[in-house]
Amino acid sequence: MSVRAAESPAAVEAGGSATRPAAGSSFYAAMRLLPREKREAMFEIYAFCRAVDDIADEPGPREERQASLQRWREDIEAICRGEAPARQARLAAVTARFGLRREDFQAVIDGMEMDLVQDIRAPSMVELDLYCDRVASAVGRLSIRVFGLETILGDRLAHHLGRALQLTNILRDLDEDAAIGRLYLPREALALAGLERAAPAEAMASPALGGACAFLVEKAYGHFAEAEAMMARAPRGLVRAPRLMGAVYRRILDRLVARGFAPPRQSVRIAKPLLIWILIRSLL
Repeated sequence: MSVRAAESPAAVEAGGSATRPAAGSSFYAAMRLLPREKREAMFEIYAFCRAVDDIADEPGPREERQASLQRWREDIEAICRGEAPARQARLAAVTARFGLRREDFQAVIDGMEMDLVQDIRAPSMVELDLYCDRVASAVGRLSIRVFGLETILGDRLAHHLGRALQLTNILRDLDEDAAIGRLYLPREALALAGLERAAPAEAMASPALGGACAFLVEKAYGHFAEAEAMMARAPRGLVRAPRLMGAVYRRILDRLVARGFAPPRQSVRIAKPLLIWILIRSLL
């Protein structure tokens, strides 16, 4: 699961009360499939992810934001030592209850720091894959512990579904990211389209952009297929939430491909009636 996959309300500060996802979001719908205890645990994970994501994206001096991320690192270390500060009592309780791993929390922070240190522009495919692992698959590795999946199978599901969701997000948010100087399309894909030297705004305006996007589209579909194979091997009741997230974002990817990537591009979102239909299909 990706932190960017959930439409968010206001951010929380380090140690603040849990932020809830917007009621109409795909993330909220997926979490409603879980029993109450697991749902509340996922909301705590969500609040952590939103907090560190907003630190990376909010305006202000980078040094101050890096200090904020460092405070989160220290809080996570304290939680995992059993010495959580009072402000982190709820996240500490969830971490202990479900055996959440320190390295997964820290990987999410590392991913946010990649956005913070400098705006990502045309990374190598290796760098992009590392970014996707940290900001999306690491969130999935936290989540599968709550869902109750067996670790090896769950980690493989998190690997593929996290990357599928994040690559779809990148393709969906091209213009939004370019507006703040970011370009997540890998340089290998841009080179295929003759855009390896293009600035974000130039790349968005190019009719050749679709050639670069096709590279990521193929990879995203491959990860969706692998995630489906992992979910087919898991007890159905344990993968209802990730199955819903996968179905929603696979539909977004389909619509992006059908729309195309030539400018001007209309925004692609999933309307609430369609989300409800996908939810019903997941329940059945």
